[in-house]
Amino acid sequence: MAAAEEMVGFPQAYLESGEVKETSSLVTELCRHFYTQGWVSGTGGSITIKVHDASIPKPDQLIVMSPSGVQKERMQPEDMYILSPNGSVLSAPSPKPYPNKLPKCTDCAPLFMKAYEMRNAGAVIHSHGMESCLVTMLNPQAKEFRITHMEMIKGIQGHGYYDELVVPIIENTAYENELTDSLTKAIIAYPKATAVLVRNHGVYIWGDSWIHAKTQAECYHYLFDAAIKLHQLGLDAASPEHGPIQRAIHSQNQTESTRRCIVLDIEGTTTPITFVTDVLFPYARENVGKHLNLMYDTAETQEDIKLLRSQVEEDLRQGVTGAVPVPHADEGKDEVIAAMVSNVEAMIKADRKITALKELQGHIWRTGFQCNELKSVVFEDVTDALEKWHSSGTKVYIYSSGSRLAQRLLFGNTTYGDLRKYLSGFFDTTIGNKKESKSYKEITETLGVDDPSEILFVTDVYQEATAAKAAGLEAIISIRPGNASLPENHGFKTVTSFSQI
Repeated sequence: MAAAEEMVGFPQAYLESGEVKETSSLVTELCRHFYTQGWVSGTGGSITIKVHDASIPKPDQLIVMSPSGVQKERMQPEDMYILSPNGSVLSAPSPKPYPNKLPKCTDCAPLFMKAYEMRNAGAVIHSHGMESCLVTMLNPQAKEFRITHMEMIKGIQGHGYYDELVVPIIENTAYENELTDSLTKAIIAYPKATAVLVRNHGVYIWGDSWIHAKTQAECYHYLFDAAIKLHQLGLDAASPEHGPIQRAIHSQNQTESTRRCIVLDIEGTTTPITFVTDVLFPYARENVGKHLNLMYDTAETQEDIKLLRSQVEEDLRQGVTGAVPVPHADEGKDEVIAAMVSNVEAMIKADRKITALKELQGHIWRTGFQCNELKSVVFEDVTDALEKWHSSGTKVYIYSSGSRLAQRLLFGNTTYGDLRKYLSGFFDTTIGNKKESKSYKEITETLGVDDPSEILFVTDVYQEATAAKAAGLEAIISIRPGNASLPENHGFKTVTSFSQI
């Protein structure tokens, strides 16, 4: 193996160390395995792994990359390139006799480096697996791949069974390195993503370690294959029920005369997202320690701690980022509160829709409203619409991931006054996940209507509208400033104001 002249901080002896050799051997072993999976056939695809060394911070560790244009299943450890943390080549393989090509580092190198730099990855895999290529062709206009309610989603970092997995799709180019800019933009635009699909080409997948990257790659390929097969059956992978693909615009024949109840979401529907993200969440985050300290011995707070402890234990089992163990009560009040604060801050940052967090937030916000430190905001069209529906005899309910207490506080303390007189009830996630159709079936049973189509559900979230529709409800999507973009051809009626309902 020929060494480069510049090896700042990494002497030749380290380049020939056991750690580097083991990582090079691992790359060859994985490439042989990936070849059997069809991910790196025809010399396509590639893999890179950082040289793990506990004495060196991950951003400063050496990088091993496979070469370009070689038979991936026949590579040997001495064929690997060794790169510095900034991507410069420190060691390159020696040329081999004809018919082998002259050595060349993988064309994926600039893209691999982006995953290392922007996501602090420990390994990156580039696959040309057939399923990763075909799944981008199901809808040539789609800029995202979406799938939900599949067990293997749990193998993707930060996702659970009920979550929707979203993978950005970028357009292919003639040369691999020309993808760097669009991949960079996708990484920025999708901070939760651990993969980027390239249309008609393949996929880039990264993880904290080679094991994590490999595990996720296997799950991604399974989910891509599942989506293709569901599509062949005429079923929608992005629907919680995986029901028939909706090819027609949602029927608008249902008239207001048959509508007995309206169920409203809050964030992005009645209330600006910015009020939640820029006012309520920061208030809860900044006051959680103070609240727990002052109210620690009350039965309510002890129940909040019990719920959060149970959630954190589940998060730790699932490997959720940001979860830290909560000490037992006999280890001290201060220790318990410090752990609670750390977990709550991580949950708020990740916008977790979980009952334990929402209950505590509601209790913190109650204090804020009582002290006049908080005043809730609704869109200007909301008050008139609520009054109109109330006068016509249409019952209006709220269904939000926030606790029922938080909902009552929000509508009882708005800049337009107390709006609770127009509302008939409140639902939160104790009735079920908002992206699951059985939650809306439960609401239907609770409201006692003869037919679920007598209920209109208004939300800004496509997955929630899809779940409600699968349960038989009429669903409309609210388009408000700051709301997330919707999938193309989503098939739902949209409104920008309640006056249009």
